[in-house]
Amino acid sequence: MDVGVIGVGVMGRNHARIYNELKEVGVTYVFDLDAKSAEEVAAQTGAEVCSSIDEMLRKVDLVSLVVPTRYHFETAKQVIASGVHTLIEKPICATVSEAEQLIQEIPEGIVVGVGHIERFNPIVPEIQRIAKAPRYIAFHRHNPASGRITDASIVEDLMIHDIDILVNAFFPDSEYSFSVRGSKDIAHVLGGVDSTSFYLSASRKSAKKIRSIYIEEEERTVEGDFMTQEIYVYRKPETYDQTNGLYRQENIIEKVLVNKVEPLKVELQAFVRAARDGRMFDVTPEEGLTNLRICEAIQRGISR
Repeated sequence: MDVGVIGVGVMGRNHARIYNELKEVGVTYVFDLDAKSAEEVAAQTGAEVCSSIDEMLRKVDLVSLVVPTRYHFETAKQVIASGVHTLIEKPICATVSEAEQLIQEIPEGIVVGVGHIERFNPIVPEIQRIAKAPRYIAFHRHNPASGRITDASIVEDLMIHDIDILVNAFFPDSEYSFSVRGSKDIAHVLGGVDSTSFYLSASRKSAKKIRSIYIEEEERTVEGDFMTQEIYVYRKPETYDQTNGLYRQENIIEKVLVNKVEPLKVELQAFVRAARDGRMFDVTPEEGLTNLRICEAIQRGISR
């Protein structure tokens, strides 16, 4: 299949690089309003440059849409209307109303997915396998300040990854309640789903980059790191006592074997195969819409 990448910023460059590595892909085409950037990416990845979106859509079977969020709706409409399978980088659109309208315009037979990359992180299915009855889940996603994201809130930029995992991977079709505190660059959400309490934190003010998940169950605690792709399971203490005024505790700690991969490569390969086979992609537009609805609800809470 021939593929196209619309938008060759930091993320778009990675899309072009990976498509060029996939055996399922024939020719990779790139387009950007900044023609010089498109030419640079083409030289680095072996892709071919298109002079317009229309030219690209005449040549490709599927497209990665990696433009700023404010352009998602109009650009995705154009691509979908041309009959080309479309992967839209998260969030699906800038607003819930745009996403609802876009979903209504997806024709039968066109595969449309949303690029929530962390769904393809190998620690997610492993934690799903391990954690059967979580009592408490905490996600922390903190970044040093960055000028790369200019048109997305802290919630839609960072927290949306953990919202997607919580809502669509761990607790699909469940009812949520939550309270919110935050500001422009920091957001905290405390809530509940089924019998589980959860906490989400996101920040653009951290001096350290953090991507973590922490789960407490009745007999164990599970910790995962999205960056190192490592999982540790802590069993309840075999020994816990006090001797000479000092507490002594012996835990059983298990490091889970995780097959480390590049999540974006897994995601793009999955999308190419879904488009080729005409089947639903792992992250559907409807799931992308659910994530965006929750983001907007959190933003309203922050803005009060």
